[in-house]
Amino acid sequence: MRYWPTVLMALVLTGLGLYVYFIEFPAKESQERAEITEKKVLSIEQQHIETVRFKTERDEVQIDRTDKGWMLSSPIQTEADQREVQALIRSLVTGSIHRVVEDTPTALGPFGLDHPVATVTVKSTTSEETFSIGDTGPLSSTLYVLRASDHKLLLTDMAPKDFVNKTLMTFRRKDILHVAQGEVERLRLTYPTTEIVLYHVNEKPKGKWKIRYPIEAEADATEVRMILFRLEDLKALRIIDPGPERDQLARTLGAPKVKVTVHSTDGDQVVKLYQPDPASGEAIAETAPDSPLYKVAPTAIRDLTKELFVLQDKRLLGVDSAEIAMLSVTTPAEHFTLINQNGEWVLEDRPTEKVDQQVAELFVSRVANVPAEQRVMKQSGPLAPYGLVAPSAQFVATGRDGKIAGKLSLGSQSGGLVYATGQRLQGLYQIRADLLQQIPPKKELVLPSQNSSGSAP
Repeated sequence: MRYWPTVLMALVLTGLGLYVYFIEFPAKESQERAEITEKKVLSIEQQHIETVRFKTERDEVQIDRTDKGWMLSSPIQTEADQREVQALIRSLVTGSIHRVVEDTPTALGPFGLDHPVATVTVKSTTSEETFSIGDTGPLSSTLYVLRASDHKLLLTDMAPKDFVNKTLMTFRRKDILHVAQGEVERLRLTYPTTEIVLYHVNEKPKGKWKIRYPIEAEADATEVRMILFRLEDLKALRIIDPGPERDQLARTLGAPKVKVTVHSTDGDQVVKLYQPDPASGEAIAETAPDSPLYKVAPTAIRDLTKELFVLQDKRLLGVDSAEIAMLSVTTPAEHFTLINQNGEWVLEDRPTEKVDQQVAELFVSRVANVPAEQRVMKQSGPLAPYGLVAPSAQFVATGRDGKIAGKLSLGSQSGGLVYATGQRLQGLYQIRADLLQQIPPKKELVLPSQNSSGSAP
């Protein structure tokens, strides 16, 4: 019998625990959720929103969710700017109420709601809510809003910039092309007098860009990436839809300054860029004869108009550092040859001595990657005027197959540059003169001997 008080106490505590767990906690959580919901400007969850209508004195726009993302359905049917639509929805969904100013306001003028900045209607499959957007509140980061469902005048933390000065153009897709850099396989740049074709090759360890026409050559990967970035970022400043205005503008365009064809896994895309009146600084883009015309920044023409030299791989030596088995270096002061043995550099005439691998690797990389800065002559010519008969430095690279894979000769200096010829590009060029000072003396390539400062043990 002496155990009954303990058992009874245990049952009471268990019952109390169950009450707290099943009754108090859910009630508290439910109350907290209710308080959070009560503070929200919009009670519809973001994933349930199907339609957004945005109305101002100037425009009335309807945007609908589709399998392809957000699409404009009124006043025109076209792709929507996904980021702008998401930003608008996010502002409403995350917006919270600082305080309820009035439950049923009679005077809307003091809050800018007699002539709202915008009226936004949000619809899901089961509910709908409309907001009138008024003036900025006491703080610049607050906004007066009239909610239609309960006719409450709210002071919210929503940002005015998400609603002010929004037009049809704001919500239209302004990206002229669908360009994903990793999916582009070929680029064709067509100019009034020439054409350049670039293609991507899947080589190990990483893919490369090459020029297929008008010559077969390695392409400058950085320059190609810049073109792809410009195409990806090509945006309309204004859109002229098919109609009389477009027809009139089209008659003034003339020949395109550049035509770009982008071939990717999804097919071909074409954009033509025109500048009918260079003095006006206005540029026009066109993707198809029946498509809208797009006014774009005139810098787009400059960014997409490239000489063949600019697009070529301008590293003069002609071989990647990873493919060099031997690098022979000759200057007026000395001559040495670095040999790559099992991933380590050694000096040909001092094979038993340790070479500073960091110094050697950096030096070989600099020689292999030094680019031409300026072209002096397209074709080879007399070398004496440029100090190349007796070069100030000469580098010869041998590949893993034992054949000469690259050459680079440096001549005299001029204005911080040095004249140079290389195996990759025909003609005469100038490179940065830094490379002359970056050639390490042979003695600096060799690590000090462990016994050089002390006697043998």
